Amino acid sequence: MNQELDFMFVKYARVWIPDVEEVWKSAELTKDYRHGDGVLQLQLEDGKELEYKLDPKTNNLPHLRNPDILVGENDLTALSYLHEPAVLHNLKVRFTDSKLIYTYCGIVLVAINPYETLPIYGTDIIYAYSGQNMGDMDPHIFAVAEEAYKQMARDERNQSIIVSGESGAGKTVSAKYAMRYFATVSGSASEANVEEKVLASNPIMESIGNAKTTRNDNSSRFGKYIEIGFDKKYRIIGANMRTYLLEKSRVVFQADEERNYHIFYQLCASAHLPEFKALKLGKAGEFHYTKQGKNPVIDGVDDAKEMSTTRNAFTLLGVNESYQLGLFQILASILHLGNVEVKDRDSDSSIIPPNNGHLSVFCELMGVTYQDMSHWLCHKKLKTATETYIKPVPKLQAINARDALAKHIYAKLFNWIVDHVNKALHSTVKQHSFIGVLDIYGFETFEINSFEQFCINYANEKLQQQFNMHVFKLEQEEYMKEQIPWTLIDFYDNQPCINLIEAKMGILDLLDEECKMPKGSDDSWAQKLYNTHLKTCALFEKPRMSNKAFIIQHFADKVEYQCDGFLEKNKDTVNEEQIHVLKASKKFDLLVELFRDEEKATSPTGAAPATGGRTRLSVKPDKNKAGQASKEHKKTVGLQFRNSLQLLMETLNATTPHYVRCIKPNDYKYAFTFDPKRAVQQLRACGVLETIRISAAGFPSRWTYQEFFSRYRVLMKQKDVLTDRKMTCKNVLEKLVQDPDKYQFGKTKIFFRAGQVAYLEKLRADKLRAACIRIQKTIRCWLARKKYLRMKHAATTIQRYVRGYQARCLAKFLRRTRAAIIIQKYQRMYVQRTCYKRKQAAALAMQCILRAYMARQLYKSLLREHKAIIIQKMVRGWLARQWFKRSLRAIVYLQCCIRRMRAKRELKKLKIEARSVEHFKKLNIGMENKIMQLQRRIDEQNKENRGLSERLNSLEVSHAAESERLRVELTRLRGAEEDAKNNANKVTSLLEEVERLRKDLQNTQKEKKAIEDWARTYQDEMEQMISELKEQNHLLKNEKNDLNRLIQEQSQQWKEKMQRALKEETEQLENDLNEERSRYQNLLTEHLRLEEKYDDLKEEITLAVNIPKPGHRRTDSTHSSNESECTYNSEFAESEDGTRGGEDAIKGILDMSLFLKLQKRVSELEQEKQSLQNELDRREEQFQRARARDDEEHKKARSAELEYESLKRQELESENKKLKHDLNEMRQSLRGSAEASSAAPGSPAYTVLLDQLNASNEELEVRKEEVLILRSQLVSQKEAMQHKDEKETMTEPLPYIEDVQKLTDAKEISQAYMGLKDTNRSPRFTRRPTEVNELVSRLRSPFPDYHKLNEDGELWLVYEGLKETNRLLESQLQAQRRSHENEVEVLRGELQSVKEENNRQQQLLAQNLQLPPEARIEASLQHEITRLTNENLDLMEQLEKQDKTVRKLKKQLKVFAKKINDLEGGQMDVSPGQTTDEPVHPVNIPRREKDFQGMLEYKKEDELKLVKNLILELKPRGVAVNLIPGLPAYILFMCLRHADYINDDQKVRSLLTSVINSIKKILKKRGDDFETVSFWLSNTCRFLHCLKQYSGDEQFMKHNTTKQNDHCLSNFDLAEYRQVLSDLAIQIYQQLIKCMENILQPMIVSGMLEHETIQGVSGVKPTGLRKRTSSIADEGTYTLDSIIRQLNSFHSIMCQHGTDPELIKQVVKQQFYIIGAVTLNNLLLRKDMCSWSKGMQIRYNVSQLEEWLRDKNLMTCGAKETLEPLIQAAQLLQVKKKTDEDAEAICSMCNSLSTAQIVKVLNLYTPVNAFEERVSVLFIRTIQTRLRDRKESPQLLMDTKLIYPVTFPFNPSSLALETIQIPSSLNVGFLTRV
Repeated sequence: MNQELDFMFVKYARVWIPDVEEVWKSAELTKDYRHGDGVLQLQLEDGKELEYKLDPKTNNLPHLRNPDILVGENDLTALSYLHEPAVLHNLKVRFTDSKLIYTYCGIVLVAINPYETLPIYGTDIIYAYSGQNMGDMDPHIFAVAEEAYKQMARDERNQSIIVSGESGAGKTVSAKYAMRYFATVSGSASEANVEEKVLASNPIMESIGNAKTTRNDNSSRFGKYIEIGFDKKYRIIGANMRTYLLEKSRVVFQADEERNYHIFYQLCASAHLPEFKALKLGKAGEFHYTKQGKNPVIDGVDDAKEMSTTRNAFTLLGVNESYQLGLFQILASILHLGNVEVKDRDSDSSIIPPNNGHLSVFCELMGVTYQDMSHWLCHKKLKTATETYIKPVPKLQAINARDALAKHIYAKLFNWIVDHVNKALHSTVKQHSFIGVLDIYGFETFEINSFEQFCINYANEKLQQQFNMHVFKLEQEEYMKEQIPWTLIDFYDNQPCINLIEAKMGILDLLDEECKMPKGSDDSWAQKLYNTHLKTCALFEKPRMSNKAFIIQHFADKVEYQCDGFLEKNKDTVNEEQIHVLKASKKFDLLVELFRDEEKATSPTGAAPATGGRTRLSVKPDKNKAGQASKEHKKTVGLQFRNSLQLLMETLNATTPHYVRCIKPNDYKYAFTFDPKRAVQQLRACGVLETIRISAAGFPSRWTYQEFFSRYRVLMKQKDVLTDRKMTCKNVLEKLVQDPDKYQFGKTKIFFRAGQVAYLEKLRADKLRAACIRIQKTIRCWLARKKYLRMKHAATTIQRYVRGYQARCLAKFLRRTRAAIIIQKYQRMYVQRTCYKRKQAAALAMQCILRAYMARQLYKSLLREHKAIIIQKMVRGWLARQWFKRSLRAIVYLQCCIRRMRAKRELKKLKIEARSVEHFKKLNIGMENKIMQLQRRIDEQNKENRGLSERLNSLEVSHAAESERLRVELTRLRGAEEDAKNNANKVTSLLEEVERLRKDLQNTQKEKKAIEDWARTYQDEMEQMISELKEQNHLLKNEKNDLNRLIQEQSQQWKEKMQRALKEETEQLENDLNEERSRYQNLLTEHLRLEEKYDDLKEEITLAVNIPKPGHRRTDSTHSSNESECTYNSEFAESEDGTRGGEDAIKGILDMSLFLKLQKRVSELEQEKQSLQNELDRREEQFQRARARDDEEHKKARSAELEYESLKRQELESENKKLKHDLNEMRQSLRGSAEASSAAPGSPAYTVLLDQLNASNEELEVRKEEVLILRSQLVSQKEAMQHKDEKETMTEPLPYIEDVQKLTDAKEISQAYMGLKDTNRSPRFTRRPTEVNELVSRLRSPFPDYHKLNEDGELWLVYEGLKETNRLLESQLQAQRRSHENEVEVLRGELQSVKEENNRQQQLLAQNLQLPPEARIEASLQHEITRLTNENLDLMEQLEKQDKTVRKLKKQLKVFAKKINDLEGGQMDVSPGQTTDEPVHPVNIPRREKDFQGMLEYKKEDELKLVKNLILELKPRGVAVNLIPGLPAYILFMCLRHADYINDDQKVRSLLTSVINSIKKILKKRGDDFETVSFWLSNTCRFLHCLKQYSGDEQFMKHNTTKQNDHCLSNFDLAEYRQVLSDLAIQIYQQLIKCMENILQPMIVSGMLEHETIQGVSGVKPTGLRKRTSSIADEGTYTLDSIIRQLNSFHSIMCQHGTDPELIKQVVKQQFYIIGAVTLNNLLLRKDMCSWSKGMQIRYNVSQLEEWLRDKNLMTCGAKETLEPLIQAAQLLQVKKKTDEDAEAICSMCNSLSTAQIVKVLNLYTPVNAFEERVSVLFIRTIQTRLRDRKESPQLLMDTKLIYPVTFPFNPSSLALETIQIPSSLNVGFLTRV
């Protein structure tokens, strides 16, 4: 177990964890779970990480999610993991995503209210579910109803359908649809329309028992059980209804947003009607009882219309108008009673004003006195043991008494209506069985729960107990049936809760006891409950904060009940005196009838104590009456409910129950919105989860051995597969599942524990995933390699061409680059040299001038600097001296002062120091040092003085030398200054000249710029003008082209528009004609049905009046039409036939008036059709005239183009004159002889053609020789050709000049020229011939005219011919090379395959050698088996091909044999002149037969014998098979011809009438035999064609021979009888279609959908308990081959009978329509069939049907088009369904499917394997948005009862009447040939 958990709880495994908002939330493991871990690492769907802590005590792991492939299953028990989150999620996915409201849960149908009208309850859906097994179709209330109906018929046991759920869950609607199903499918046993009455009871009960609540707009406020009775043939004969616990308090009180019962609002809405004027009603808002909810209107409901429906239902149920008005009168009085106002008189009494209007109306309507009613509304009578008191009551008690009276009246009225409905539905026929439909309230719990909720939950406890026992019983039966060891399953038993409520001293018992107490109250009752059950019963609890409530632990939840009002509601008392007043009414009989059996409405005790107040009136008691009153105790409501519930449970236990649990998805009535909290509450309450728990406790998953083998074949090895499927499954399971307790083997099924299927699915998915990865790897490798090789080849090719092109471009570029470089070199050199010279001259001039200027400037600066230096020197010297002197004086003065001051100080110090000896010593020491320092300083200063003097001397010497140099330089500079002045004058003049030249240059440049600007502007303007002109020209051309295109488009549009209009009108006319024909044929069918019904009734009356003779017995009308058909062997039968024949003749005459009317109607339709055709012709003529006008305008617009085309045409004509001339010569030569031998050898035309052929051959040989000669010469001279200059290269014949000059030999030139001349004989190159000598002279002349020589382009043509020859040879060579390469490639591939095979064999051999001997033998055997299997497959394919060839040859042989027979028959039809010449055989016709005119004579008394032998007793399978097709029709017509020949109108009429009635009789007798119906359809049509062919009308005589025209009818016009026969043929055709449909119907679903034509494609998914109650035995599965064989049988029978080919096409079209419609309808109703693999199967099956059509040459009959919806549905299952592009593709592809069908298929699409993906809700909404604008019928299913209108195209016979031989086997020897 731990290993399995470790295997399942791995990374990426998905689990369910509890959630507050969503109840359960999905999460994914992000880490593997190991045993002992306390935390799971999870990731939610929104990406949030979560650590889920396990319970340390239990260590329970969270619930695992089912695989995606199991999500959305039809049956919840098919889920591998059966637990609450799996159930909730499956329901949510089906409801919100797939829009499926029904789901099976074992034996329970879970129905979720969609709060939206769905198109799934139509009659077509009902018939689609009729006869189907419960598991074969998608879950539906109709499937449950069908199962109950079939079990009733099969098991002879009554059935019950229990519909439960809380208010607003859809219980009433489900019960209504179940009853509608029974009424539609079963029909009634009489003509009383009982099924309509049963359905009519619904609107009545809804109007008086349903009301709007906050949870539901049409909530049933009572429970009902309807028993629908059936007779022995299981047809409805009646019904009976029982009701439970009507909510009477709603009559007087409604909460906010709620309403009273619907009937009150319907009355108010219809108050304006004349019959309701006396009721004095108004709007609903004017009455107290209807306005308390403050919302009297329901959206989408018309109360007035509903009132009309209710009244019609009353009428249908037999309630006459007076009673209806009485009912409405009582209801109106209740409304008026509610408006009666009670006022206080004092604190203890109340009063009603004497003139209260509403009370007056109430009394007037009820027929009672105002005083009595007003008195007893405000008073009550109290009885004691001795006296009776009349006591006034206060206002509140008076209002309560008024409301109690209203409730009591309404309850009585409700019961009266229920009784009358039951009387109307009661049947006098004995009831054989019944089906009960229980519509009862579900478990309820509110904030405040009272007596009503207590009773409701009590009833649900009883129903849940019965449900649990039934489920447990079914589980036990299943285990016992399969011989599985039975272990007791612990399931919830709610018997203790039931005992708490209903046992002795239980809650109800204590309640009744308290009601009997004189002073009983709710408080005392609550105390009794506490004292009795609080300590003894664990299911009973007391609230902590209340002493007036109690809590009961029900099976669904704990419910707290408030004790207030329990006693009052249980007593349900009303004032007895008020009832007496109503009983005293003498004007209103219905009111008296309501209270006829009324018990006295006193309390159960019969007395009540006085509660104070004054006594108004005292009356002495009546002792006898008091004693009687004490005995008449009224039953309490609780006791009544308990008794009725007990009766109900006894009824249910005696029936087979079927459960429907209705779920309310949300509290806001939002469409397809799922609230998990509310849903899980109801699932727990209705027992669905308990069913799941019981199933999960055992073996919930169950597979048959074949299903298991088909599903998990991939997990088996080849050696595991045995012939015995059971042993195979056992062996495999033992290997896959180690724990044997996880599964059990039954007789026919394998039982699995919960979760094991998911485990196996995981193994299967892993195996398939590995296989898919391996396949993908191989295929991707192959694809990648193929792509790589293609890309490599393409790349090398591209590279080769690109590199060649690049090399050529590079060479060209290099040549051009080299030439450009050379040009650039010289050009740049010249430019640079010129520029350099110009710049050099300018530079030299500028340098000269600049250097002179700079020298002058330098001189001036040096001069100024020298003078400045001298001035500065003098000034600075003077200033320095002055400064030095001032400074010296100041310094000296300062030194003096300072020294004086210091001296004074020193002197002062010395004076002081002198006084001490120590100081003196120190002074001496310091003085010695100072003297030494001073001496040293003196020496240093002396050295410095000597150095300074030396430097001063050297400076003086250098200064003298510098002064001398400067003086010499100054002299030189003065001379240069003089020269500079002279040069300055020259520079000034040159500068002036340069300035003038510069100005001239500037002016010239300005003028040049202006000129250039003007030129540029002019050029721009011209270019702009040219571009504008070009644009205008382009625009004009575009406009012209647009106009031309527009003209063409308009003409094309007009043409298309007119063609479209013509086509639409034609189609409309055809549709109208088909519709009219269909209506006519439907009317004809209805007429024939009524006629047959009339005959049956007439026979029944006859048989009832007359005493049947011995030897005859009465038979059912549905099996035999009359006795005469079964007793033809007696004389009595013949006489009876004679009388009946006379009656039929009379009836035929009487019916002629109807047929004539119908024929008149057809003629009117034909006239209307002719008028429409004339209108169509007139419009077509208008279109032609408009088109002619458009063509004229178009011609005018294109006149220029037409002229240009005419010129081109003239040129082409002139060029083709030569060819026309030659053609004319040939025609003239051939026109000489017109005989057939003119083209023979030796004739002129033959000679001319032969001469031309020989000449062409000779010219071809000469041309080849000349081409070879010129080619060799041109090749030899090719190297000598060179380009001498550019001028010579531009001349065209230059390449050939030198070659021509080389040709000096005149003979050679003449030979070449003559050959070329003959070669160019086409009209384009034909020229006047030139003499050879002239040509030679031109060539030998010094200046030959090469242009003239080559003016015809001979040499160029020769060169082109050579090139073409080279190309041809090269192409042939390449073709040979390619073929050689292909052969080499093929050989390589074969060699490679041989190598691979060799390697594989070697590998297998090596592997086998490594294996042990036993395994080696097994492997070799397996290998050999595989090889033989492949060979067998190849041989089977060859065998199939040979079988097809044999079938084709057989068909051809049959065709040839038929042709031979036709030829032999044709040889018999020879002319009279030829018969005399040929020898006569002994067996030929005698001599007198040549005068046979094709007529047969019979006596009047032999007419019945003729009809009997030729129609009634003729067996198609016997004698008729060997006859000529249509022989009975020919014989009858030949008899008719004789009657026409003798001009006997009575005989003609009698014969035709007898024939028609006899055909009808034989069809009525053997109408279910396809061969018989086909035989008489063929003969009827042939008889009709004979009447037309020999009628004498020209339109029918076109294909007749002269002899056949002589055989035409001469005296009578039988056009009216032709119409009668046409109607008869229509009837036979429809009978044929019905017969064919009955045969095909059982085959279609099995063969087209269920059977796997392609083995292994479809997968088998878990099915749960689906096919648990199969009502039919397995009779063998039909396959597609069965359908095709049946189609072949139909076709061969019709061909043998000689049916018209056009009629066969119509029959085949109808057959294929039935196949397609039935298949598509089942596909739309079966979720398990909507998968990719099933789409593939369907398309393959359709292709097989198309192949059958091709084999029969019926592809043009329109049968394939009838399969188009099925084909598109199959394609829809297979196409990609993800993106918007996919949605667009689907919308464009599925044009034959309606929007509802497309959406249904997408919603039902279910993956069979884990690799398929579901269709997202967003994608389906995208599809709906795109298809929103489609205008189509909202019907979901196709009409399988549709029959296409049939036509009988005229098909004349080529068979001559006089050649027909009548075999003796027909027993018509009494006929005489005339």
